[in-house]
Amino acid sequence: MTRHTSHHAAPDGGNPPGAPRRAFRFKRLVIVLGSLVTTVAVAVGALFAWLWTDAKVNTVGKEPFDNALAIPPLAESTVDKDGTRVFDLRMQAGETEFRDGVKTPTWGFNGSYLGPTLRAERGEKVRVRVSNALDEASSVHWHGMHLPARMDGGPHQMIAPGATWSPHWTVDQPASTLWYHPHPHGRTEDHVRRGLAGLFLLDDETSARLPLPKRYGVDDLPVVVQDVRFDGARLAGDRGLMQNVGFLGDRTMVNGTLRPYRKVHDELIRLRLLNASTARTYAFGFPDDRDFSLIGTDGGLLERPAVMDRIQLSPGERAEIVVRMKAGERVMLRSFPQENYGGAWQRRFGGGDDTFDVLELRAAERLRPSPEVPASLAASELPDAEQAVRGRHFDLKLSGINVRKMDMGRVDETVTRGTTEVWTIRNSNGMPHNFHVHDVQFRVVEVNGKTPPPALRGPKDTVFVPHGTTMKLALRFTGPADPDTPYMYHCHLLYHEDEGMMGQFVVVEKGQSAGSPPDHAGH
Repeated sequence: MTRHTSHHAAPDGGNPPGAPRRAFRFKRLVIVLGSLVTTVAVAVGALFAWLWTDAKVNTVGKEPFDNALAIPPLAESTVDKDGTRVFDLRMQAGETEFRDGVKTPTWGFNGSYLGPTLRAERGEKVRVRVSNALDEASSVHWHGMHLPARMDGGPHQMIAPGATWSPHWTVDQPASTLWYHPHPHGRTEDHVRRGLAGLFLLDDETSARLPLPKRYGVDDLPVVVQDVRFDGARLAGDRGLMQNVGFLGDRTMVNGTLRPYRKVHDELIRLRLLNASTARTYAFGFPDDRDFSLIGTDGGLLERPAVMDRIQLSPGERAEIVVRMKAGERVMLRSFPQENYGGAWQRRFGGGDDTFDVLELRAAERLRPSPEVPASLAASELPDAEQAVRGRHFDLKLSGINVRKMDMGRVDETVTRGTTEVWTIRNSNGMPHNFHVHDVQFRVVEVNGKTPPPALRGPKDTVFVPHGTTMKLALRFTGPADPDTPYMYHCHLLYHEDEGMMGQFVVVEKGQSAGSPPDHAGH
């Protein structure tokens, strides 16, 4: 008997029974999935729109500037029998009342936050006795100072808790606005953010002769700018989403003062600007776009003043500007948005779109007349590129300089004492960087093949290098030679430095080789 297998077909010869149901289910699944995808896309879009909008900070007109600006005191000193000027600095923890009734845990030198202004003259021997009363090791780097590598205060000169370090050197560089701050490997951002920083001013005969504003705290004002964010009573230190430059605050303070104002009594006011923020770059100017005279950069006075209405400073950079005041007016020092951040994404999430009111200057009803800013300032002591005996290249990436992360035991570059070199610095990393070299003041020779703008023609030890920028720097290394103790070069966006964007170089005599870096355990 033949067994026939029955095939059920639709009576009309169409789809088998149940097919419409399956098709309906499939369509419903497609609709549900499409709705889900649309919902997710809308949610992601809304989240991105919120992040994009929330990332922009603008403090203009948001708060009254009603706190008198604190002026860091000039540090006391003694003079030894051999003529050495001796300062004492103590790193310590404390509490600071930035806001009425709220005590914030902070660190400082000789106080709860920031430190006194050290001042010395060219040719003077100085010694600084630095004691560490913190519960962890740190160091004190003399940023911009020309001095022996063993006195530099980098990560090889750590000071253990309870210990004292006493570097000493002879000041051998022009009048300038320098500063000091910690430099522990991997912890610099945290130590600076907590408040360990101060100014170190140098004077010389040339600056003494010039008719510039020079009465400290009167017509010559220190302006140490930091951005902060409060988390309850504490200073926040976390990076926001997509903030690959490092910590960015939502407000600024000057000399540790929130909402600061300063009453001034002179026609010309000199502002010694220091960007002591850990990651934020500023473009300083005034709301009425008034001109001011740039008279000095990181390492000292320019050859002649440069008139401008904006000055951009990345972390660690300094500028001395002179602004003219009118009797009875109030004018705000402001930081404006910046275009050179490597595209809209980096501008928005790297702080380039932000605007801050920083310091209000209040002119008295009657002002003391000030002499005009002199047409000539100081002869340049910078090296010329034509004197260079060799060149080096440094490719800046968050992953490391020249694709190498910092290694305390490795000497990356060896330079010969007394020679001049040209260093080519390139940033194609898609984000802002800057570049700081210890011990030297360099000349910016070229920016993307062109003559540098006036703000970069003075002596520099730190320079902003935005994405898509190639710079050539001329550096002269005058020693002393020390094959075993390195100086640093690094990005001064301190999160980048802590992540390993740093290298080491030693200065040697001709024909000498680099040695081995010393044990960097605490003293």
